[in-house]
Amino acid sequence: MKKHFLVAPGPTPVPEQARLAMAESLLHHRGPDFKAIFEEVRAQLKWVFQTEAEVLALTCSGTGAFEAAMVNFTKRSDTVIVIGGGKFGERWGEVGTSYGMNVVEVPVEWGKVVDLNALQHALDKNPNASMVTLSVSETSTGVLHPLSDIVELTQKHGKALLAVDGITAVGVHDIPMDEMGIDILVSGSQKAFSIPPGLGFVAASQRAWSRADASDHPRYYFDLRRELKNHLKNQTAFTPAISLIVGLRVVLRMMQEEGLEAIFDRHRVLAEATRAGVQALGLGIFPEVPANSVTAASVPDGVNASGLVSFMRKDGVTIAAGQDRLKDTTIRIGHLGYFDSTDIVVALASLERALHAQGQPIEFGSSIRALQIILAGEVK
Repeated sequence: MKKHFLVAPGPTPVPEQARLAMAESLLHHRGPDFKAIFEEVRAQLKWVFQTEAEVLALTCSGTGAFEAAMVNFTKRSDTVIVIGGGKFGERWGEVGTSYGMNVVEVPVEWGKVVDLNALQHALDKNPNASMVTLSVSETSTGVLHPLSDIVELTQKHGKALLAVDGITAVGVHDIPMDEMGIDILVSGSQKAFSIPPGLGFVAASQRAWSRADASDHPRYYFDLRRELKNHLKNQTAFTPAISLIVGLRVVLRMMQEEGLEAIFDRHRVLAEATRAGVQALGLGIFPEVPANSVTAASVPDGVNASGLVSFMRKDGVTIAAGQDRLKDTTIRIGHLGYFDSTDIVVALASLERALHAQGQPIEFGSSIRALQIILAGEVK
């Protein structure tokens, strides 16, 4: 008999209360019971996003939310400035290119934060750029970009909307959409919202909505104007992921009970403890500025990261290897959403065994000790 622990940066564990709610008899999505649930969910999503704007819940993955955000608020002839630096930051550019737009990439070395001077240069060279895109918490590298500075530079540009991928940032870091002046903020259900994949979220400012009618991109399912009209009637334009929305209401209630400040603090503590634990085992922290959603760690010379992940999976613990060029040199441990310290203790104990299996001179318990010191409050 073996228990299984999901400690990846997405999908993340689902609370039992939400699983039970999603297992109940299916509702009809045009009936009054669903409308009442959806009305509550709409209000709760605004609370998490810290916005007065409508947060549209689309039945799709986060990539669908990316695409919807881009094609509804730009035109085919537009220039978009894409901040790279990882698989998901660069994905914005892939979406823009697929629609024939002029994509200007601000290259960022993986693991580094964006050079603000390079972003300023791109903004200066492209005064007519209609959008700047950013994956603020880059899941593939674990880096956290300086969002406030990027907002400031984009606002000074005057024309460009700022579209932010907050898929592993919303519900983890304090990102007050309205207060910061973010134009478009997207997220997904399988991260801090702690339900299965299948819902993408898009919130847009009035400034962004003022451009929606001028967009000439082809769109049908992802026509956010139609979706907005339906949301305001506590409906969706097309058949929604009914059970996911039912589960989402449960998790959002749990989040409201915990409170935003406590949520942000819990993620900070778990991130600090995880980073301390992996460093005690001789791994390095890969990103220049680490996010609190995922710990991306560089493995020692002679250790194969994919081998660690494979060993741990057989051990009952699922983490993730790095993506693309980082597959064999980094591992990623998730701690966003429905996680507590016990999950991290289990993950680090399994990581110790995995490193030992690859011949590393491991002092068993060293990562747990480092983690416990953080959790006990001896190190802030």
